[in-house]
Amino acid sequence: MRIGIYQFAPEFGNIPGNLDRIEKAINGADADLIVLPELCTTGYQFISADEVQSLAEPALDGATVRRLESLCKKNRFLLVAGIAESADGACYNSSVLIGPDGWIGTYRKVHLFWEEKLWFKPGNLGFGVWDVGSAKLGMMICFDWIFPESARTLALAGADIICHPSNLVLPYCPDAMITRSIENRVFSATANRVGSESRGGKTTLNFIGNSEVVSVKGEILLRLGDREENLRIVEINPALARDKRITEINDLFKDRRPAEYLLEQRD
Repeated sequence: MRIGIYQFAPEFGNIPGNLDRIEKAINGADADLIVLPELCTTGYQFISADEVQSLAEPALDGATVRRLESLCKKNRFLLVAGIAESADGACYNSSVLIGPDGWIGTYRKVHLFWEEKLWFKPGNLGFGVWDVGSAKLGMMICFDWIFPESARTLALAGADIICHPSNLVLPYCPDAMITRSIENRVFSATANRVGSESRGGKTTLNFIGNSEVVSVKGEILLRLGDREENLRIVEINPALARDKRITEINDLFKDRRPAEYLLEQRD
């Protein structure tokens, strides 16, 4: 399976322009799956709830998803993209999984970072896993990385690959995802953005790039630079994520002892 990461700097608020850039970069790519950054069509640093609402779209039939569906159909690949989603009178920081036949699934960010708490509701769909034939895919978004439960839940649900759209400003995540892959024996594909945003007199946000694909053994299969705008592709074997053996007599999941992880008071 060939996994692509497209790292770039979206222009805030310019959804059509950002979609143009995405299409130009990935159209014709020799990939089975491409992961795009968090909020890749809107930009990140919102200054009001009205602004968020004006840029958010439905995940199922919004203009952004429809356009990405056409791109997937034309190229016969899968796409994971971060969007601002509007649903049931609320806004969510979401990612969508789209394939050649259209929308497949939506994930809503569970762990909101900083001012995201002002604009978005926490995700309420859980951590889903979708069987796309060649692999089972899970999604988490950016700050979810700092909570080990995110990746572990996806791995226990059968994910071979964790798709991780991001807008990272903290420096720790690229190395932390090595651990997330090792401790779950899954592939991870983190698509971060680059550039900076400084809006409404707020502190400038500098995005760290370093998008990467990590193997089940924590090997960095590809990592982009901290300013690089590029599509990079690497080939993996998703079946390796289904073997949880660490030694001949140790199995990562069979050796778990959940009863011993409880925080209840012991005598």
